[in-house]
Amino acid sequence: MKVRFAVGPDRGWLSSSTLLDFAGAIETAGFDGVWLSDLPVAPTLDPLLGIALLTGRTTRLRLGANVVPLGRNPFVLAKQLAQLDQVSDGRLLLTFVTGVNQLGEREALGIAGATRGELLEQALGIARGFWAGEAVDHNSGHFSASGLRLPIRPVQDPLEVWLGGRGPKALERAGRIADGWLGAQLTPAEAGRAREQIQLAAAHVGREVDREHFGMSIAYARTDPDPELLRTIQERRPDIDPRELIPVGAEALQSLLEQYIGAGLSKFVIRPGTPVGSWTAEAEWLAGAMLDLQT
Repeated sequence: MKVRFAVGPDRGWLSSSTLLDFAGAIETAGFDGVWLSDLPVAPTLDPLLGIALLTGRTTRLRLGANVVPLGRNPFVLAKQLAQLDQVSDGRLLLTFVTGVNQLGEREALGIAGATRGELLEQALGIARGFWAGEAVDHNSGHFSASGLRLPIRPVQDPLEVWLGGRGPKALERAGRIADGWLGAQLTPAEAGRAREQIQLAAAHVGREVDREHFGMSIAYARTDPDPELLRTIQERRPDIDPRELIPVGAEALQSLLEQYIGAGLSKFVIRPGTPVGSWTAEAEWLAGAMLDLQT
């Protein structure tokens, strides 16, 4: 398997200078890519805006984003993503997610009372139709179109979209329609079982997810994890000690990554669990801790 690492920034607002310093340090250190997350009601930069900025200031990095398609106009979103793939010369990576259900998120996205999983499937199907150059016919309470075509196409054909999630419905959906899966807050053993469940769901509809297309998003700490991060993970995974999911120090980070690789995962997004003072220093530390595993 080709093991690849992308790095995400620490949470919070990213100024243009901070974002450029971050991406420049990660590219110089030799990582495969950077990854930005969509948190609709948090004070974080929209990942599409961030990637647009980075396309002209990086040359090699893959540019990844978790995107919440819910609440976005599917035609406009498909066009924006196709354009980002064009201006980045085909370096765009995508995961569609349903959000983290923060207080006020559903109302902000205009989906109060709706089934987020079903809306995500609709958005993905519509976007794929547009990217394939098809005339899209769709009529629902959230979007209607009759014979509408996208005026442009992405560079990548197809432009792949991975899905996330760890519940039974999310894993079944990933197997049925996704190009890959990027999980989070699962132990290596749990991630291995999730991969198996996804492939079973894929086989049930006569398909198979590429064995190279399974990954994990991991928060790490160089010393003590942020108490707020521990609290957040504890809320989402009350059944385990959150410290099981946050490696502390270089040795623990490499050991955990090796366990995930042993479970059949090969693509990783690594995120600092504490604020970063210097991305040059952080990238150098990360490179020393894990880049010998990148193949």
